Amino acid sequence: MTTEFISSETGTSLPAVGSPLDIAPVIPVVVIEHAEHAVPLARALLAGGIGVIELTMRTAAALDAAREIAAAVPELVLGIGTIVTAAQAEQAVAAGAQFLVSPGATDRLLDGMSATGVPFLAGTSSASDVVRLLERGITEAKLFPAEVVGGTAMLKALGGPFPKMRFCPTGGITAENAGQYLALPNVGCVGGTWIAPVDLQTARNFERISQLARAAAQL
Repeated sequence: MTTEFISSETGTSLPAVGSPLDIAPVIPVVVIEHAEHAVPLARALLAGGIGVIELTMRTAAALDAAREIAAAVPELVLGIGTIVTAAQAEQAVAAGAQFLVSPGATDRLLDGMSATGVPFLAGTSSASDVVRLLERGITEAKLFPAEVVGGTAMLKALGGPFPKMRFCPTGGITAENAGQYLALPNVGCVGGTWIAPVDLQTARNFERISQLARAAAQL
């Protein structure tokens, strides 16, 4: 059964998501420098067949952009990433995040993200990281930075001892190598920055973003 929660800042009723790994083959990892780009960007992704976004908290405009998307484009599943503190997790959910993404996983951060009640993908880069998540009953995670820590070879190696674990590899994923990751049985989706780069947003070339999203949706 699908439940809903109310974003405390936007006042918008948002559907709770199941697994972020099952929405699209590629989760666009997006840096938004100007909040006015948020809604046209979100609509461009949807027009291209991508129904999810990971909006990173790397700019002063990020939370405002999240509120804009949550209010105006609720059909796009809104994830907020680069979560590194429990306070950021709370801020993200208040702004409308339906799932969270972190680059790493400490016990304090895991406690903070768990307390929000929304799904999250915690960052892993080693077997020990995976064990930490499994001890908490968590079987879905982000592999970051994927290419640096071993890429597809790393994921194949993790598949043996951790058959229940599924990943969203992010970091160094491109349109050219995404298919190699998606072919692995323990990969649910990949995260990529190539779909909605800042230069296309600045140029307001949202049609090109739709084209890139359309190609990614077919991977």
